Amino acid sequence: MKTNRILKASLALSIVVIMGLSFWSFKTDQKNFEISKNLDIFYTLFRELNLFYVDDIKPEKLIKTGIDDMLESLDPYTTYIPEDEMDDFKFMTTGEYGGIGALISRRGDHIVVAEPYEGFPAQKAGLKAGDVFVELDGKQVNKSTVEEVSALLKGPAKKVLKLKMLRPETKKPFEVEIIREEIKIDPVTYAGMLNDKIGYIRLSSFTDGCADRIKESFLDLRDKKGAKSMVIDLRSNPGGLLGEAVKMVNLFVRHGEEVVSTKGKVATWDKTYRATEQPIDTVMPLVVLVNRGSASASEIVSGALQDLDRAVIMGKRTFGKGLVQTTRDLSYNTKLKVTTAKYYIPSGRCIQALDYSHRNKDGSVGAIPDSLMHEFTTKKGRKVFDGGGIIPDVKLDQDTLCDLAYKLIQDNIVFDYATKYAAKHTSIAPPDQFIIDDATFEDFHQFLLSKPFTYESRSEQSLKNLIETAKRERSYDDTKAEFDALGKKLTKNVDSDLIKFRKEVNSVLSDEIVTRYYYQKGAVIVSFRDDTDIAKAKTILNNNQEYLSILQPVHVVPVSKGTKK
Repeated sequence: MKTNRILKASLALSIVVIMGLSFWSFKTDQKNFEISKNLDIFYTLFRELNLFYVDDIKPEKLIKTGIDDMLESLDPYTTYIPEDEMDDFKFMTTGEYGGIGALISRRGDHIVVAEPYEGFPAQKAGLKAGDVFVELDGKQVNKSTVEEVSALLKGPAKKVLKLKMLRPETKKPFEVEIIREEIKIDPVTYAGMLNDKIGYIRLSSFTDGCADRIKESFLDLRDKKGAKSMVIDLRSNPGGLLGEAVKMVNLFVRHGEEVVSTKGKVATWDKTYRATEQPIDTVMPLVVLVNRGSASASEIVSGALQDLDRAVIMGKRTFGKGLVQTTRDLSYNTKLKVTTAKYYIPSGRCIQALDYSHRNKDGSVGAIPDSLMHEFTTKKGRKVFDGGGIIPDVKLDQDTLCDLAYKLIQDNIVFDYATKYAAKHTSIAPPDQFIIDDATFEDFHQFLLSKPFTYESRSEQSLKNLIETAKRERSYDDTKAEFDALGKKLTKNVDSDLIKFRKEVNSVLSDEIVTRYYYQKGAVIVSFRDDTDIAKAKTILNNNQEYLSILQPVHVVPVSKGTKK
């Protein structure tokens, strides 16, 4: 009897397994059929378009549009990289490219040098911000796009480029030869001392080797400049390489600590990254500055240091990108950058803010609401949360430019005035001493009056929209007097606003002018003057008791860990 029961049970189990395998096989076959069917539909559709569409079509452009739209329906980070964009991809991951070392942009009908990088061919050849491209190797580029001129400037190192340029203030064309170099942009924009005890490092991106640059800068400030505490600035750092983020955290936490883990659909991408090297400093007080522009690898670093109670995170809530991308090779030297996993920092939380897998009916993506965020704890038991970026330990108000300063930048008024100023002044005071004095401010005022400059505040724009709505609803005539009265109150006067917002206008002028003489490092130094985030960081680091109190839990309550999904 017992043997019969075992045989029956075994037979039943076999039937279940066979049915399960058959169902799995059916699902796999069904999915493969759907893929084949839809690819065939796509091919035949494209063939018919090519044969019968009324105008000639551009196959490559049409296919790329289809690919881009298809990938965009998944998430913004899964992208197709064609062969002609491979140099840009290389620059994003390594910080290297072959070129002249300058940012370029469009000014009206012209392509101009927006900013030459210090120590690179453009700057060494004497090019300045504001210089206009006229010809490049004999080819006129006055009607070219920024992308077209950029493509001509980039290429193999050691090649001589012959440029014909125009300097606006002199109105005389000049010719210059520049030898292309392999340009390697230093991810550490600036490293120096904020005072005699506090060091400061700004990291612009997580490109290859950036952790080593952080290490070099940190040791120099600590061992040679006497830094007793450190500010690491990750504001507006969009991220980059996961491996570099892990190495950077490893500099400040004990060997063996978990830094981040990844989990995806394919088990190959499930991995836990730990601190595998000996750290350089596990005790120095650290403040990490973040804002809404801090994303991806910046959030791994700030989140891991927060979860391990190693640093005080200060600023604004970060962007909330908890997705990991992997690059896959395709045919014809193209690539696919595809989201393969989510990442989880040491407390177990994923800080992805947008749920791309559950879109709204109109295709939009909604943020994960606060009500669905889960509570986690740091190593010491402090409460932290998932679902929407890294929430700083010390939250600071969002700094926003006044409407006038924003419009002056947007309309290139500040840029053009700095070009004019630099043409008349061969040198200025060091960045930490340079100020916009009364004479310079009045000169800028007169320069502004000579331009066809007007601007609207956001309140005026909102009022216009409200009036249009009222007209559509046929209620405008009854309320026209009130609208007119409000409009007069909101109408901006440039002269009075220039005085009212002089401090902010001076700040953006100082940044642009100092950049002309001292480049990126100078711009960072002059920004310290009005940087309230850095002022708060200095206050906390100057008070060790306050610093330590932030890293201690108010009360420890056991909290169940969230589940990785």
